[in-house]
Amino acid sequence: MNTMAKQLPNRSRRAFIGAAFAALPSLLLRPATASDKMTKPQAEYQDSPNGIYSCGACTLFVEPDGCKVVEGAISKDGWCKAFAAVD
Repeated sequence: MNTMAKQLPNRSRRAFIGAAFAALPSLLLRPATASDKMTKPQAEYQDSPNGIYSCGACTLFVEPDGCKVVEGAISKDGWCKAFAAVD
């Protein structure tokens, strides 16, 4: 009887650790949400292009006025430090 009492806590501990490791990938691979995006000041966003570079020519721009990494409405003619040119 004493052996059985010792085994039960170990099983629940193993089950807890197994469940924690099973849930880990879903926590790490979650999609970005608006709160994960930079604010315009953090991105040093401006409503005008930086020379020939503009949001409309960036891989992160989402039509009609969005961005994958900067929150809020983005102008196609704007620019920020996250600019990534379309190949």
